[in-house]
Amino acid sequence: MEIGITTFVETTPDVKTGKVISHAERIREVVEEIVLADEVGLDVFGVGEHHRKDYAASAPAVLLAAAASRTKNIRLTSAVTVLSSDDPVRVFEEFSTLDAISNGRAEIMAGRGSFIESFPLFGYDLKDYDELYEEKLDLLLKIRESEMVSWSGKHRAAIQNRGVYPRPVQDPLPVWIASGGTPQSVARAGFLGLPLVLAIIGGSPLQFEPLVKLYKKAATQAGHDVSKLTVASHSHGFVAESTDIAVEKFFPPTQQAMNVIGRERGWGPYTRSTFDDARSLEGALYVGDVKTVAEKIIFLRKNVGITRFMLHVPVGSMPHEDVMKAIELLGKEVAPIVRAEIDRWESAGEVESK
Repeated sequence: MEIGITTFVETTPDVKTGKVISHAERIREVVEEIVLADEVGLDVFGVGEHHRKDYAASAPAVLLAAAASRTKNIRLTSAVTVLSSDDPVRVFEEFSTLDAISNGRAEIMAGRGSFIESFPLFGYDLKDYDELYEEKLDLLLKIRESEMVSWSGKHRAAIQNRGVYPRPVQDPLPVWIASGGTPQSVARAGFLGLPLVLAIIGGSPLQFEPLVKLYKKAATQAGHDVSKLTVASHSHGFVAESTDIAVEKFFPPTQQAMNVIGRERGWGPYTRSTFDDARSLEGALYVGDVKTVAEKIIFLRKNVGITRFMLHVPVGSMPHEDVMKAIELLGKEVAPIVRAEIDRWESAGEVESK
């Protein structure tokens, strides 16, 4: 069971003071957070690509590279790369370079993008949303497979027997399919034999269990070894010394950030009741003390089949020291509990309920 962190490098107003941290300062903070995550034994750290004022991570590969030379073991991934509005050649070159700096710890999580600011910014039409992703994923995988590439498509100039460099330390460079939970994207990941990451940020995680089954069924039908495939989740959460402290610190900035996004997308208000419901065992919010968060991760593994869990913290801006403490608790206390229980459970030959 791999456990890690994801961030969008948020720069939203502080809920108490209204102050907004600079992009530069927040980026430097995240580098420190990655270094700490490595030191406390977490497995992976992901940075999500966005192109808007309230998130500072428009270039995840650059930020991850800054942390690569200061870390030793932690895997470094986008979470996600908005592949639809990017150039797969450049994406591969950037993450292959990151792979060299980190000596084989880079990954790409390729997604369509639930935020759409990058499409007009880079000159793409949203009516081509699905087609862009399918075409660019095809090119990315061809580059991954072969040093010399010949390819043609509709939305990018053709490539005729050209090399793409540098080549990565890892062969192949890991590419994940990132999904919000549509059956089509899950089945595509299985058919391609690629690891899958699910954004489980609302409702009940149990609702994703049929999608994991669909993923494995598609992989099996395509002739892939299901035992070698990884299923990850990305979920909002926060760990503190007590559940009361976790709730007190995490709810206000989360509510603020979720309501901003909600107004943009036509969602209802994010209330304390919404928050508290999601903190239940079967909810999608991983907020509480060490024991509470560990129990919820174990529940997710046993009932949904997730083999990599990534805690997204923070959602809205929080004091850097609070985020650092949550990372420390996740690595030093939550992760050992989860890993010990999974080891015990597998050694005993218990069967996943899925």
